[in-house]
Formats: sequence, C-alpha cells, structure tokens
Amino acid sequence: MSRLTKLVLDVLKPHQPNSLDFARLLAESAEGMVVHLEMVEMDEKTHSLRLTFTGEHLDFEAIEKAIDEQGASLHSIDVVEYRTTE
Repeated sequence: MSRLTKLVLDVLKPHQPNSLDFARLLAESAEGMVVHLEMVEMDEKTHSLRLTFTGEHLDFEAIEKAIDEQGASLHSIDVVEYRTTE
C-alpha cells in the first residue's frame, strides 16, 4: 500500500481570490495538508503559480476540486511523491 505525500502543480488562477486567500482555501480542503504557493508569472488577468502540497495522505481529487472551485485551472502535475506503508 502507498500514500500520496507530495504534489507540485502548475496552476493558472485569476487575480481574485488573492494568493493569501487562495492558499488558505486550498489548505482548508484537507486536514493536515501544507500548501506552499509560489507565483511564477503574472499578467493583466491571471497568475501562474507553482503549488506544493505536502501531508501524510493527500487526496488529489479533493485538491483538484478545490482549485477548480476557486476559478483556477490545473495545467500540469510536475512532481509526485508516494510513500509505502506497511
């Protein structure tokens, strides 16, 4: 058995919600998850972000849903880390 413990995603989001609120809303989508948001690029309508999620057992579907609910879109999955359990 394995569990997802780290994801790095490339995400495009509109200017609103702002980065603080966006990261907080994503973090609230799952207990025990840490969200690290890095702005990569900004244009007049959007922000390109690198989002790093870490935790003991990440739920990709819940993360993807939370991103979508904030009007953002997932562009790519850049890093995936699974750990095996006994």
